[in-house]
Amino acid sequence: MSTILYIVAPVVAIVFFAVGWVVQRNVAAGRLRSARDTAERLVEDAKREAETLKKAAILEAKDEWFKAKDNFEKDAEGKRQAILRSERKLLERESNLNRKVDVLDKKEAEQKKREKDLSTREHAVKELEDRLDAMLREENARLERIAGMSAQEARDTLVKNLENEARLEAGRLGREIREAARVSADREAKKIIVTAIQRCAADHVAETTVSVVALPSDEMKGRIIGREGRNIRAFEMATGIDVIIDDTPEAVILSGFDPVRREIARIALERLVQDGRIHPGRIEELVAKVQKEMEDTVREIGEQTVLELGMLGMHPDLTKLLGKLKYRTSYGQNVLNHSKEVAHLTGIMAAELHLDQALARRAGLLHDIGKAVSHETDGTHPQIGGDIAEKCQEHPYVVNAIRGHHGDIEPISLITPLVTSADAISGARPGARGESLHAYIKRLRKLEEIADSFKGVEKSYAIQAGREIRIMVENKAISDEESAILATEIARKVEKELEYPGQIKVVVIRETRSVEYAK
Repeated sequence: MSTILYIVAPVVAIVFFAVGWVVQRNVAAGRLRSARDTAERLVEDAKREAETLKKAAILEAKDEWFKAKDNFEKDAEGKRQAILRSERKLLERESNLNRKVDVLDKKEAEQKKREKDLSTREHAVKELEDRLDAMLREENARLERIAGMSAQEARDTLVKNLENEARLEAGRLGREIREAARVSADREAKKIIVTAIQRCAADHVAETTVSVVALPSDEMKGRIIGREGRNIRAFEMATGIDVIIDDTPEAVILSGFDPVRREIARIALERLVQDGRIHPGRIEELVAKVQKEMEDTVREIGEQTVLELGMLGMHPDLTKLLGKLKYRTSYGQNVLNHSKEVAHLTGIMAAELHLDQALARRAGLLHDIGKAVSHETDGTHPQIGGDIAEKCQEHPYVVNAIRGHHGDIEPISLITPLVTSADAISGARPGARGESLHAYIKRLRKLEEIADSFKGVEKSYAIQAGREIRIMVENKAISDEESAILATEIARKVEKELEYPGQIKVVVIRETRSVEYAK
């Protein structure tokens, strides 16, 4: 039994070993096939992915090529169009030059023909002048023999006598006219007063177009500008006002012709500086808020002005425009305050002349209403204001006063010259409007030079801030009648050569003194 076991055990071991080896070999072969399959699959996947990437790269390259081609064609087309436009312009210029050359040739031919005609006429006129001179010499010689006086002596004597008689007669008539005016009736007095007050009318056009905003430090300028200038661009687009940032310490300048927009920009910028949050979104939000507030403020100012002056039934558009005048200036004078002052002055003068005071005040208040929109519309402010008032169905006298307060049209009522003179009085009173010291002194000197240029003037003095000129004349050279003529001539020359607000009073003083001493 044991012998059998010894024989069977090795055999079993060999069998198990063979079976294990076969199993292991089969397992290894299976793994090898699996690995080979996996490798082949990976290779196939890699090939497909490479093919996909290759196709994608080819498509991308084609897209880039087509884009480059489109851009090139667009640039080429743009350049071709530009060349065509340039060629058209050159052809137009060449055509214009040809036309101008033709016109010049025609004008040159006409000029030569005219010169030839003038030469012929000059020759004929010269012959006639020679014949006339000969006849005059013969006639003058005959007259000199008869009169016993040369022609020049006779001419000088005649001219001198006529001049003296004319001066004396003019002086006498002027004095009689002034005396008659002093004792004329009430109807004539009204005409004289209205005619006289028209003479003080003056036009003022200076305008403030900038506002200055103070900054806490110069570092704030950089924040206002923003990265690559985006903040300042957003601010200018939102307000319509130019922002000027220069070397002025701790300040920026806002420039623009629209006073309301400029005020909105000033308030908005000050609030942005106080808030510290400066970026395009915040700028647009704050500017829109200030615009709404400004509309309410302008309307309130207009309504308050209308109530203050008792102007019932004022059109809402006119009321709003009156509020805008709060932010308009002329020679440093606020236009709304000036308009209210003109309204009061016109009402006072209308009362003195027994005219409609309410209508006169209304015309005075609205006379500069066109300045509220003159920066938005073409034309002068009297014409613009008259059109607005007519559209709002104002009284024809008010419309005429607005359009004619600078003498542009003929007045249809006495209210128009009253508004004209009140406008000049408000602008000409001391301190109402700014004037540089240099211009002021220059005007006074020019005024005295004009007076001193006349014969017989001993000395002249500009007084009352240039609104009166007193002239001392030599009593032996100038008579009383000639004094009146001299004052008129000086006034005419001042009107012709000087520009000034209001009116200038010319006073000629002729004095005769008799001095004796008691011993």
